[in-house]
Formats: sequence, C-alpha cells, structure tokens
Amino acid sequence: MLDFAPVEAQLAGFDACFFCLGISSAGMQEAEYARLTYDVTLAAAAILCRLNPGMVFVYVSGAGTDSSEMGRVMWARVKGRTENALLRLPFKAVYLFRPGVIRPMHGAVSKTRSYRLLYAVMAPVLPLFQRAFPAAILTTESVGRAMINVAVVGYTKQILEAGDIYKVAYIPPPESP
Repeated sequence: MLDFAPVEAQLAGFDACFFCLGISSAGMQEAEYARLTYDVTLAAAAILCRLNPGMVFVYVSGAGTDSSEMGRVMWARVKGRTENALLRLPFKAVYLFRPGVIRPMHGAVSKTRSYRLLYAVMAPVLPLFQRAFPAAILTTESVGRAMINVAVVGYTKQILEAGDIYKVAYIPPPESP
C-alpha cells in the first residue's frame, strides 16, 4: 500500500474528491495495471475517507467496466474491482463515472498517443457526432460540470454511464437561500 503519511495533513478538511487519475492498459501486465489503477486509488481513498468521512468521492472509471470482476477484459476487471472496493468505503457518497468518448476542450490533450491520434483524425467530424449524439460524446467540460453537480446536489445512481453524466452535467443549480 502506498504511504500518504508525508502529505496527510494536507488531505484533511475536504468535502469532495474528484479522482481522475488513470492510465491506458495498452501493453501492460495485469499486476502493473492493478498497482496503478487499484492500489493507488484505494490508498488515496482510504486515507481521504478516514480524514474526511463526510466526503463525496467521485471516481472516473470507464465505459465497459466489469463490476463482476470476472470478465475476459483485463482493464475492465481491474476497474470493476476498484469500483467495488470504493463502494465499500464509508464515504458520505461515492459516484462512479463511466464515460466513453470524451472530447478534450480548452487545450486539454490526452497523454495517450493512440488517443491523440484518434482525436486528430476525428477532429473534423467529432463535433457533428456530438451534436447528433450529445449524451454519447461528452466533453471534458461536461464531465467536470457533472462531477461538481453530483458532489453538491447528489444523484439517484452511484454508477453513472455516459447518458447519466450528460444529464447531471446540465441539472439546474440549487436555489440559494
């Protein structure tokens, strides 16, 4: 397990965590992918839960995640195991985001080479697809807005697929007192 003791004091006093750390599984063995996806996430979540039990924890997972942890696709099993472990932690609430296609906005660039190439090839038509299928192709902005909304307002489901993320991104903010 990772040691967050050196930064523990800086992790207290928060209402929400938007955990977006992730890596492509391409070319990775399951043990290494699990270390980076499961171990790092759970080490951070465990200490955050202990220090901030009233926290809302929002985890960005992925479309196709395997909650059964038994499927043939390695990354989906590891993500499913990670999601299941997060749901067992006694946070105020845990929300698991499973976006599919996310169109980068405002200068955001994927660190994954294959994604950068795909976005470059799809750039001319992606906005058209997004207009035609707004709930299927999300933007970095809509994902961020949805994360804030579930932290502030909540949502009826803990696992949010792309359509749910789109919907919660555009819910009206609560009335001010």
